[in-house]
Amino acid sequence: MYDLKITGGTIVDGTGADRFVGDIGVKDGRIVAVTRGGGLEGDAAETIDATGKVVAPGFVDIHTHYDGQVTWDAVLEPSSAHGVTTLVSGNCGVGFAPVHPGGETELIELMEGVEDIPGTALHEGMTWGWESFPGYLDKLESRELAVDFGVQIAHGTVRTYVMGDRGARNEPASPEDIDLMGKYVTEAVEAGALGFSTSRTLGHRAMNGEPVPGTFAAEDELFGLGRAMAKGGRSVFELAPMGAAGEDILAPKTEVEWMRRLAAEVDRPVSFALIQVDAAPDLWREIMDESLAAHEAGAPIYPQAAARPFGMLLGFAGHHAFSKRPTYVELASRLSPQELAVELQKPTVKAAILSETDLPSDPNVLFDGMNGLCQGMVDRTYSLGDPVDYEPTADRTVTAMAQAQGRDPLDVLYDLYCEHDATAMLMVPFFNYSNGNQDAVREMLTHPAGVAGLSDGGAHCGMICDASYPTYLLSFWAKGRTRGEGLPLEFVVKKQAHDTAQLYGLTDRGVITEGKKADINIIDMDRIEIGRPYMAYDLPAGGKRLLQGSTGYTHTIVSGVVTRRDGQDTGARPGRLVRGAR
Repeated sequence: MYDLKITGGTIVDGTGADRFVGDIGVKDGRIVAVTRGGGLEGDAAETIDATGKVVAPGFVDIHTHYDGQVTWDAVLEPSSAHGVTTLVSGNCGVGFAPVHPGGETELIELMEGVEDIPGTALHEGMTWGWESFPGYLDKLESRELAVDFGVQIAHGTVRTYVMGDRGARNEPASPEDIDLMGKYVTEAVEAGALGFSTSRTLGHRAMNGEPVPGTFAAEDELFGLGRAMAKGGRSVFELAPMGAAGEDILAPKTEVEWMRRLAAEVDRPVSFALIQVDAAPDLWREIMDESLAAHEAGAPIYPQAAARPFGMLLGFAGHHAFSKRPTYVELASRLSPQELAVELQKPTVKAAILSETDLPSDPNVLFDGMNGLCQGMVDRTYSLGDPVDYEPTADRTVTAMAQAQGRDPLDVLYDLYCEHDATAMLMVPFFNYSNGNQDAVREMLTHPAGVAGLSDGGAHCGMICDASYPTYLLSFWAKGRTRGEGLPLEFVVKKQAHDTAQLYGLTDRGVITEGKKADINIIDMDRIEIGRPYMAYDLPAGGKRLLQGSTGYTHTIVSGVVTRRDGQDTGARPGRLVRGAR
């Protein structure tokens, strides 16, 4: 007798092979039978008729930042609402272990600055109780979750733990410092860390404006920690490389050179963020090609590519162009978000705000000057639309709309913010949109050296909601693209299930075949879609975050247990900590 049978579905098994109609039998959290053409005999405690639906493996998101949220939130939305059944956290050199007693605030401020996760929510919501990285894993192992959860040890935390203020100030590490950091990195991987992460981009800064500890690490430190990671077992060296955000167009090639040597020496994958930047719109292609050449020479380096334009969302609920104007400041200081939205739609309020000048920005306050940036980029701020469209044409920019209507761009911008009862979000694609379409994204996704990543699930709460990438790959790339060529469904599923799982050594999942973990999505491709991004105020201490729902997932299954049915959380918590080499 099976615990679960799925019958009549169109199985896209994650290997890239052609789809086929068949049945699946699940027992004790594993797939124990897959039959082509149906006809699977035997009773089951539950049978799901998947006729007309796609049956695919659960998705493995390798670039998230739920390191704090996992200690208080068992559901781990928004990722769990988008077919994700396994998350990998601890990316970009930031995390929460190891930590000296009393050092928690410093790590929270680092996470808040780099990943835009409200510090008040982390202070209020996190339950601590560890010092070492193995202690952190033991704490997570007691959690019952909606998804499986793996984590990497972060350079910023281990450097601060070993070097104190010297590490936080990015002073050079001595050989003794490197040896001690290496000891903790090896210990972490042996205990189950899936990898080691670091950040070298100047775009990543703590709340005090200082770059992430390790940003300027010399080669002896990087290689010392890479060797220590490899000594611990099967693991991945992940980084946000120097020049990743276009702040230096010469650095990326230099970064690839040392990454290539490190990967060859330690025989472990090195995975790094790669996006298209306006300053050098074709540089990404050179980096991709160099990465492929490294692969062919035996050095496994993997650029992580995003699924769509990479930027931020703007609106009255988040960052926007009028946040420093006196009338807005006064209203926001005394009204709830819902009350404020009503007031902002009144013509008299709009007239008052548009007539004012901004208050001066404080350079010591994170994002305080964001309103000026929002005003200065109206020529590349797009109406996102409903349904949302992440490949808009040039006539959808605020500037183009203002010119067509003979109006001031800020007047038009204000009205766009007021759509959907002043909850509308507009898109500013900083990266991956240099040519005004997503052709570069498609090429990155199809390049043999690339891997799907960079969703930043759980992070940048006030600016993005790219945790919806898995659904976007299905709804846009496999189904809905109109301005260019899409991607085969079989490819899209393999890219975010099998390939991401394999990179992190999670070989027990990512495909639908006998013996594998029963992490499965049942998808109505006629209805698969992402919703409008919206601001929720559901983090601890009333913290806000952008969320984006989905439609079309009829069932999401983790270890053979249905965790979401018709998009709704069932309350089942089969997800557990995933430990790596041990």
